[in-house]
Amino acid sequence: HFMLPAAQCRISSRPSRCASPAMTQQLGRSTEELSPIAVENVQSYRRNGTSSTHMLGAAPGLKRCRCRFPLYAQVMAGMVLGILLGWLAPEVAANPWIEALGKLFVKMVKMIIAPIIFCTVVSGIAHVADAAKVGRVALKAIVYFEVISTLALMIGLLVAEVVQPGRGLHAEPDEAAVKKYEEEAEQHSTLDFVMGIVPNTVVSAFVDGEILQVLFFSVIFGFALLGAEKVEVLHSLIDQVAHGMFGVVKIIMKFAPFGAFGAMAHTVGKYGIGTLGSLLGLVATNYVTSLFFVIGVLGLVCLCVGFNIFRFLYYLKRELLLVLATSSSESALPSLLERLQEAGLSKPVVGLVVPLGYSFNLDGTNIYMTLTPLFISQCMGVDLSWGDKIKVLAVAMLTSKGAAGVSGAGFITLAATLGSIHPELVPGMAIVLGIDKFMSECRSLTNICGNAVAAVVIAHMEGELDIKEFKAALHGRKEHESDIEDGGKANESSLDDTDSDV
Repeated sequence: HFMLPAAQCRISSRPSRCASPAMTQQLGRSTEELSPIAVENVQSYRRNGTSSTHMLGAAPGLKRCRCRFPLYAQVMAGMVLGILLGWLAPEVAANPWIEALGKLFVKMVKMIIAPIIFCTVVSGIAHVADAAKVGRVALKAIVYFEVISTLALMIGLLVAEVVQPGRGLHAEPDEAAVKKYEEEAEQHSTLDFVMGIVPNTVVSAFVDGEILQVLFFSVIFGFALLGAEKVEVLHSLIDQVAHGMFGVVKIIMKFAPFGAFGAMAHTVGKYGIGTLGSLLGLVATNYVTSLFFVIGVLGLVCLCVGFNIFRFLYYLKRELLLVLATSSSESALPSLLERLQEAGLSKPVVGLVVPLGYSFNLDGTNIYMTLTPLFISQCMGVDLSWGDKIKVLAVAMLTSKGAAGVSGAGFITLAATLGSIHPELVPGMAIVLGIDKFMSECRSLTNICGNAVAAVVIAHMEGELDIKEFKAALHGRKEHESDIEDGGKANESSLDDTDSDV
């Protein structure tokens, strides 16, 4: 991090304003929390008034070589390069090895989701003095989820009815193309969802990576430790494991640019930009509707709480880019949990609300679940009565539950919805099969935005939100630890003593 020479710094009893915000932040932390390089910089700064990295840069004959390319910019660069490769050399981009880059990154992230959720939820509940508070948080979260999800479903239904993006297309569906999705949808019932909450064994929940099952066991285990005697060592062990797991997240995130490159290159190379074709109206309608929901509905919720939705989304830019590249909101789940805690949200609220939202608060999927059935019916010339449309809304409210942020899960729930309303519309899914990959990105982005906002809202309602810390995070005056390690330059406004409204 850039600093002026020590000779130019004014002698002061407080940390020099010549120090970067990262160094100022590091000076107030214990050495156990810092990386070895950061520890060396802090010790050197306390001795000489400058950091070892600056001393290296100032030494004659030595040139400073410090990466100033933060992770979110690397991910963006990977996406751009992937799109260019898919466009200019589609035969190369369609190679299975290119696709494997994106799939391997997503698999690495999914590998650590279960232990992170377990450690975060158990640690959060075990440190809560009032057991009733956990139930209160979960109840508020579910009520909030149902209200917002219903709004998303209604918005999708109204937009499809007003815009009518499928009118006049007269498409001929291919029944064979959606056969496998129809078979999977037959197994996706409300009863199966309820039965699927409880795992067959504790180990199977972690092996299969079922978020809701892991959350179910974590809550029970956390309550078992709540108020129990002689479990301090176990509390400490779980906290240390969680700390280690977030360290693993930082390592995996360094491969994010390669995953973004592979996923985008394969998508564009295999499907092609021309795939949009005559279906561009549906894609555009889906994106505009989701954008309206995020800015209009979620933005209004944010204003009621007291913060700006745009600043909040910019704070989560790295997670949003990961979701955009991989078309899966699960790819950013571990990083999102850490990011929200660093913004001043308490661990119990984050650990409970966010994983719960991945099953009960899929706003992007809800918009898709009402917008697409009406589009298909318009394409096939099937007129739906208002009774049928209300049935679409009611069935989609049930079938969308449990469609966690896995890429393509929305397509399966769409088959379940169509099969419950008008079975003759199921073959029409082939009409949107080619563009589902592009729409999946929109669904995942909206899902993660909705869950992030939900965590802040519930934390604010419970008094578990550090307002000062949250403001500092949104204004860039509190750096993300991995951004410091990646050489991200701090915002100079963090040196100012003035504050402003979120």
